[in-house]
Amino acid sequence: MTTYPADHPRIPAPRIGVLLINLGTPDGTDYWSMRRYLSEFLSDQRVVELPKPLWQLILQGPILTFRPSKSGRAYRKIWNTALDESPLRTFTRSQTEAMAARFPAETVTVDYAMRYGQPSIPDRVQALMDAGCTRILCVPLYPQYSASTTGSVVDRLGESLRKMRWQPTLRVVPPFYDDPLYIQHLAAHVRRQIDALETPPEVLVASFHGVPKEYLMKGDPYHCQCQKTARLLREALGWPEAQYRVAFQSRFGPKEWLKPYADELITELGQSGVKQVAVVSPAFFSDCVETLEEIQIGLAETFEAAGGHTLTALACLNASDEGLAILEGLIRRELMGWYPADSTTQ
Repeated sequence: MTTYPADHPRIPAPRIGVLLINLGTPDGTDYWSMRRYLSEFLSDQRVVELPKPLWQLILQGPILTFRPSKSGRAYRKIWNTALDESPLRTFTRSQTEAMAARFPAETVTVDYAMRYGQPSIPDRVQALMDAGCTRILCVPLYPQYSASTTGSVVDRLGESLRKMRWQPTLRVVPPFYDDPLYIQHLAAHVRRQIDALETPPEVLVASFHGVPKEYLMKGDPYHCQCQKTARLLREALGWPEAQYRVAFQSRFGPKEWLKPYADELITELGQSGVKQVAVVSPAFFSDCVETLEEIQIGLAETFEAAGGHTLTALACLNASDEGLAILEGLIRRELMGWYPADSTTQ
């Protein structure tokens, strides 16, 4: 029988880890919290594809001098003051807790991480490994793939593994932009909210987060996957094609981004006499500053200024029954062969 020194590290019983991964969040709305978050986010070369030395001169100079204050004002409008955190963190934690309750705690550990900000991907991968999770399923909460989102998550996971002596086995849930499970439950979620409106919308707008057009020209599939999600959602809803529009929001900088731009489309609808618009955000699994401030507040004001009456920002899937059904279905599918765990094959 082999004996080990008293201080020899013990190997915990093997477990399965599930790591939900969202985009990220600042720790606060103050200048320095916003600056740290934006510096990490905008320093990612998957997000801004410019030569690093040139971009850092611009970023660390004028951009991070002025943008943190502007972004902080936007976050303060939608901040979860009760928990002193962003809604994105609140919703992601709720999703994590709900998923943990659907799997046996003695076998599966469910956690969450942010690509930018806290809790970080390296910290949570290590925490899962320390808890005995030698196999980890990573779930990027991006239905559509882009190099600047899912690609960046995979990069960060690789960076995390490079620093680990004992690496866990990883799987990554693939993009689910056209998955029947996703489309079915997303459509049910949208339909339920529209049916609850006092006045039905004349036009339904599917607004996706934009990326520079050059990313599409370089081969990024994001634009095509957004268009397919939008088409499948319209078909599942049975919504008239003439009353359904697709747009892209959140452009940044002087380059051309994917069009049509959401603010320009909303202005056009208001000026054309449309009075009631609903906006769904299929690129966002969880509500965040882009949906709660940019759409629910900003685009609503734009629509009213253009002559419209009411713009309704439909809630993202968040921790709704439909959202949790999607997550559980994806996780159980991707854990096949791992779960239920067979202790004789660990």
